[in-house]
Amino acid sequence: MEIDPVELSESSERDGHSRLNMWVAITVALLATFMGICKVKDDNIVQNMQQAQADAIDHWNFYQARNIRQEIAQSALAQLSLAPPSSTRDSAVVRYKALAADQAAKKDSLRLQAEQDRANYNALNFRDDQFDLSDTLIALAISLLAMTSLTRKRWLFWIAMVPTVGGFVMGLAGLIGLHIHPDFITGLLS
Repeated sequence: MEIDPVELSESSERDGHSRLNMWVAITVALLATFMGICKVKDDNIVQNMQQAQADAIDHWNFYQARNIRQEIAQSALAQLSLAPPSSTRDSAVVRYKALAADQAAKKDSLRLQAEQDRANYNALNFRDDQFDLSDTLIALAISLLAMTSLTRKRWLFWIAMVPTVGGFVMGLAGLIGLHIHPDFITGLLS
């Protein structure tokens, strides 16, 4: 029995393509699983962002209501100052001064809460950007891996590892709260 060098070469080539496709399949499966985990966390962050935004709007609305009440009390004080002195006027002045001071204090408290809500939103948005970038990089990696499988070019597999690593790093940063944020890239995309 003779060994055919062409047949041996084709068999070796098929084994190489088979191994490459196996690595592509494993990588895609791992990336899809990681993306799914990140998606759950990202959805929870988005819900918290929506709540923080709603809280900020509520607090700013209450701030405005307190501001209007304070302005009305101060307006009443100005009108009372024009009235002739009397015991009724004096008790009304005391009541409106207390009301204006109370509304000013409550208004300041609401302003601080609204600013804290905005800070919470921004912190959550930072992490949401990490997950968004992770999704984008992993989608790019999966596309490159699909092209690798179709073209059977091993070098394309290694190029696909660049966005794979970037997507994994950004997803991991979002999951565990690392302070990694490529402002330049997110600035371009937003």
